[in-house]
Amino acid sequence: MASRTVIMYVEIACFVSCLSGWVLICSTMVTEYWIVSESAEVVLAAGDFYSNLWMDCVSDATGASDCKYFPSMMDLPAFLHISRALAVIAVIFGFWGAVLTLIGMKCTKIGGSELVNARITFAAALTYMASGLSGMTVYSWWGEKSRSEYLDPYYLDLKYELGAALFIGWGGSCLIIGGSGVMGYFSGKEAFPQSFSKQFRKPPTYLTARTRRTYMMGSRPTTVVIPPSQQSYSKRRASRVSRASRGRTETQESQSSRSVRPAWPLLDSVV
Repeated sequence: MASRTVIMYVEIACFVSCLSGWVLICSTMVTEYWIVSESAEVVLAAGDFYSNLWMDCVSDATGASDCKYFPSMMDLPAFLHISRALAVIAVIFGFWGAVLTLIGMKCTKIGGSELVNARITFAAALTYMASGLSGMTVYSWWGEKSRSEYLDPYYLDLKYELGAALFIGWGGSCLIIGGSGVMGYFSGKEAFPQSFSKQFRKPPTYLTARTRRTYMMGSRPTTVVIPPSQQSYSKRRASRVSRASRGRTETQESQSSRSVRPAWPLLDSVV
């Protein structure tokens, strides 16, 4: 009972961690500051350039900003298409991970038996893990691309730095990956006990006598079934042995009675 309570609290903590990470990932979808670049060549024309998965934005020194969506999806590079797909996958998998976790947790009692709940929670952990890995991939890819372009001396286009959305996404992805890993360990240990605890069996040993017709495998005796023909043969043999032993006993008794001599009367009584 105590272990079940501990596992229940661990599941709740992992669910809160994964849910918080999913909320952080969702918040980056509407944040413009994925990559940021400052341009201060002219004081009056100083401004910031920033963009995300969906648009490019610019703000001037007065604080006015203007954003423009990308004009055509068919004209976008493959890098942006893959990043959008991974971000959407992270959000969708995080949602279904939350649904499965609410069904399979021990405190909700919706899934059914303990084994079914454990397996549903394990599936939720795998779903959350896919969400966290997808988010970590897209944020790390954007960060590496910005770093390589910024440090490349031959890159003459506008250079960007890491924005706040990437750090928020990294934090949310780490929360999801950590929470789903712990949840998957505890739920998998309960859902698949044979895989997590393998007991090595000792080799069988022959411990009993052959005349008893039994074999003992470890601590469980296993009786050998004897065919009827052998049983009848053994019974006839046993009866013959018993008759022979009785005959020998009678012969020994008769011989012992013959060897006893009669007692002669005393001489005084004869006189």
